[in-house]
Amino acid sequence: MIPADFLVLHADPLVTCAGPCPRAGARQRELPVVSDGAVAARGGRIVFAGTSADCRALVEPAAGARIIDASGAAVLPGFVDPHTHVLYAGDRRQELLRRLAGATYAEIAATGGGIVSTVAATRRATEDDLVRATRPRLADMLRNGTTTCEVKSGYGLDTESELRMLRAVRRLDMAQPIDLVPTFLGAHEVPVEYRQRREAYVDLVVREMIPSVAEEGLAEWCDVFCESGVFTPEESERILVAGSGAGLRPRIHADELAPSGGSLVAARVGARSADHLLFVPDEGIAAMAAAGVVATLLPAAAFFLKLGRFAPARRLVDAGVPVALATDINPGGGLSPSMPFVIALACFAMSMTLEEAVVAATINAAYALDRQRDAGSLEPGKLMDAVIVEGGLTELLRVNVPVIRTVIKRGEVVAGG
Repeated sequence: MIPADFLVLHADPLVTCAGPCPRAGARQRELPVVSDGAVAARGGRIVFAGTSADCRALVEPAAGARIIDASGAAVLPGFVDPHTHVLYAGDRRQELLRRLAGATYAEIAATGGGIVSTVAATRRATEDDLVRATRPRLADMLRNGTTTCEVKSGYGLDTESELRMLRAVRRLDMAQPIDLVPTFLGAHEVPVEYRQRREAYVDLVVREMIPSVAEEGLAEWCDVFCESGVFTPEESERILVAGSGAGLRPRIHADELAPSGGSLVAARVGARSADHLLFVPDEGIAAMAAAGVVATLLPAAAFFLKLGRFAPARRLVDAGVPVALATDINPGGGLSPSMPFVIALACFAMSMTLEEAVVAATINAAYALDRQRDAGSLEPGKLMDAVIVEGGLTELLRVNVPVIRTVIKRGEVVAGG
């Protein structure tokens, strides 16, 4: 018999998302499910996933084991959010009112708003300030089923502030349930003081920031915002190559506001993920497919920024590019912490099937962060991270309805009951 200290029985269904990853093309629709399913764990890791009947025959609950009856509910892996800017200081609610009144993202940025506004507030914040401000946002994400997420720096834009942000991420990773994956994004914007000497700022990122981040072991990934008016493809490639040389693996903001060349840079440098992609050209899609780059799509950002279009998810899936989904939670254009909301937008605004969207929010998202060995599916050996959805899988599409009954992290109930 297999000993277990945590069991979920009678899932209707158990959505395991098990199998090889990343899933691309027709395989992205593959969503393994088990009727009357069960999953059992010991010490926070899964020891069994299958039918409830087999669980009763093969698994021995320990004395005092927690047993949850999931009758009438779907059980699926905890969501993985692979693109967030959740750590920052200040707020930009007045910008939201301007946007609703018709101002564009570019117009707001030109008057000192946008990223520059958040940079000023974040530079003034202490590490303790950043931790205090971010904890409630992570709690919101947890209640919406996120059990693993990426967190970027990028609102400091000087060495001291970027390091302070990443140290705050490290503290938060140990202080709350969600597993945090740190990304260095010193190349999020050219700060005001370097606008007339861009090359000097790129030099600062490459020669000082990246080595400092690597020396302290503060990040796993290096990101860059490759966009017209921000960083050119050449600058982006230089930064990502320097990051790779220091042990920070590449990912990239690409083709969000126009065809920027970012998708091609992603393919050239072997980025794990290229993100946004609203304007990705056919040549970029082909290059990403050939290089195995994940397309991480952020439909909530397009929605809140009123960009008038969404990323071409269907073209990407049909071209064989693995697609992941993320919230892009941030102070300006990522106002929702909810992966279920993102799944709904993926289905209704980007023409993804529900199966494709669930895969994109779980196992493909885990792969986008290189966390597929621990997260993204319910399989023996992986972390017992799960979400119980009242009423079944399609309930995830009911925006602003509290359908998530229970969130489980490492074999413990961390939200709901």
